Amino acid sequence: MNSSIDISQAGFAGGAESKHTLHRKIGWQGAFWVASGVPALVLFSMGAISATVGKPAWLVWAISITFGFIQAFTYAEIAGLFPHKSGGASVYGAVAWVRYSKFIAPVSVWCNWFAWSPVLAIGSGLAAGYILSALFSPDAAINTWQITLMDLSSIKAGLSLRINATFILGAAVLLTVFSIQHGGILRSAKATMILGVTALIPLMLIGLVPILTGDMPMANFFPLAPLSYDTAGNVIDGIWNIEGWKLMAAGLFIAAWSTYAFETAVCYTREFKNPKTDTFKAIFYSGLLCIAVYTLVPIAFQAHLGLGHLVTPAVTDAAGNVTTGAVYDGMLAPDIYSGMGVAGVLSSMLGGSKLIVTVLVIMLVLALLLSIMTSMAGSSRTLYQASVDGWLPKYLSQVNEHGAPTKAMWTDLCFNLLLLLMSDYVFVLAASNVGYIIFNFLNLNSGWIHRMDRPNWDRPYKAPTILLLLGGLLGFVNLGLMGLGADVWGAGTLNAGLFFATLIVPVFIYRHFIQDKGVFPSAMLEDMQLDNAKDGVMNRAGVLPYIALLVGVFIVFWLHSI
Repeated sequence: MNSSIDISQAGFAGGAESKHTLHRKIGWQGAFWVASGVPALVLFSMGAISATVGKPAWLVWAISITFGFIQAFTYAEIAGLFPHKSGGASVYGAVAWVRYSKFIAPVSVWCNWFAWSPVLAIGSGLAAGYILSALFSPDAAINTWQITLMDLSSIKAGLSLRINATFILGAAVLLTVFSIQHGGILRSAKATMILGVTALIPLMLIGLVPILTGDMPMANFFPLAPLSYDTAGNVIDGIWNIEGWKLMAAGLFIAAWSTYAFETAVCYTREFKNPKTDTFKAIFYSGLLCIAVYTLVPIAFQAHLGLGHLVTPAVTDAAGNVTTGAVYDGMLAPDIYSGMGVAGVLSSMLGGSKLIVTVLVIMLVLALLLSIMTSMAGSSRTLYQASVDGWLPKYLSQVNEHGAPTKAMWTDLCFNLLLLLMSDYVFVLAASNVGYIIFNFLNLNSGWIHRMDRPNWDRPYKAPTILLLLGGLLGFVNLGLMGLGADVWGAGTLNAGLFFATLIVPVFIYRHFIQDKGVFPSAMLEDMQLDNAKDGVMNRAGVLPYIALLVGVFIVFWLHSI
C-alpha cells in the first residue's frame, strides 16, 4: 500500500491549495479521552429503553455492548489501511464500496454524520433539562413557557418545533463546546481529559455502589418478561410472542446508537502521532471503558428504580377504550422516558444531602458536555474528510490555523440548533439511528471487501478472520433489529430515517458532477486504486457486495412488514 499520501499537500478537493490542514499532535491516549464522552451516551436512551422494554432492559445493554465490541475489531483493521485519512470508519469503508458503486460509498459517510451529529442537540437539550430541573420546580414558569413554531404531528403525534428555556440554555451549551473545539484537536483532547475524569466518576460510582452494597432486588430484574399492558391499560408481564420480540428489537436498535459509538476513536487517525499503533489502542481501550459503563450503570439504574408502581389509573370511555394511559413511577415514569428525570434518579442513588445531589447533577451535566465534545470532534471530521474525498461540498474541507475543521463545525452547529427546536428528543435519536445502522452495515461489510480486494496491503492491525466474519454477520442482524423495532419509537421513524439517508444523492450529484465535473480529487483517486495493476488492488469480491446489499434490503422490509 502507498501510505505516503498526505492531505496536507491537498488541503481540499479539486486540487486547490489549502493554507491549513489537520495536525498530528495526539497519541492514542488523546483519542481515548476524546472518545471518553461515549459512555455518557447511556444517559440519552437508558430511560427510554427501560420504559419501553421493561425488565429485560439491563440485558439489552449487555448484549448491545457485546455486539459493539465485536464490531470494533473490523473498524480497527480498516482504519489502519488509511493512516492519512480523518473522519472515521465511514470514510475507510467508503473506499471499499466506491469501486462497486460511486453512489453507495457516500451513503456510508452521510449516514454516519447524520447519526452522530444529533448528539449535539440531544446532549445539550438533556443538559439544559438537568440544570432547569435542579434549579426550578416542574411547574415553574421557566419550565412551562413555550412558543410553538411548527406542528410536525404528521411525522409523529405530538412532535413540533418550539422555543423554550431548554432550547435557549441548550444553544448556550453548544456555543461553549464550539469555542473549545475551535482550538484544534490537542486542546480538545486536553479539555476532554479533564472533563472525562470529572464526568466518569459519578457514572462509575453509580454502577458500582449497588453491587458493593448488595442493593439489587431480584424482583426488579425477573421474571425476564417483556413489558405489556392489559385491556385497562395497566402494566403486566408480557410473553415472548412477536410483540415481545419487537420490544426487544426496539431496545437493541436504539441502544446501538450509544454502545457502538466508541468507534469514533478511529476518527482521529490523521491526527495521531503514530497512526499504525495508536489506532488499535484507541478503539480497544475505549471499548473496554464502554463495556464497564454500559453493563454496570443500566443494572444499577434498574436495581434502584424497579419497573414502577401505579400512580394514576388509566381513564377509559363508556365503550371501555383507554383514553388516557395509566401513570407509573419507577422506570415507567414519563420523565424517565424523556430522559429529563434520569439525572435526579442517578444522583439520589448515592444518597446524601441536597448539596451532594446538586454536585452530582453538575457532574452528570459535565458528562453530557463531554459527549457533545466527542460528537462535534468526530462528526465535523467526517464532514471534513468527506469533502476532501469528493463526497460533500468543497467548503467543508477548510480548516483554521489550529487544524480545526471550522466550516464543518459551523455546519454541525447550525443543523443541531434546528434539531434542538424539536419537542421529542427520543424520536430524533431513533430516526438518526436509522442512518447509524445503515452506516454500520456498509462498513462492517467493507471489512471483508477490503480483505478480498486489498489482500497485500500493510495492516498494522489484522482482525482475526472469525471476528471479521462475525462483524459482517452483525451488520445483517442490526438491519433486522431496525426493520423489526424502529417504528416502536414512532410510526414514522424508519421512513423518516430512510428519507434523510437519500438526501445524500442530490448533495453528491452537486459535488461530483457539478463542482468536480465527474472526476474525484487526486488523493481519492489514489486511494480508490482504479488502476487494477497498482498495489494488487482488484475487484475480487465480484458480485458479493451487490448480493449483500440485496439481502440487507430484503431483511429490513420483510421484518418491517411483520
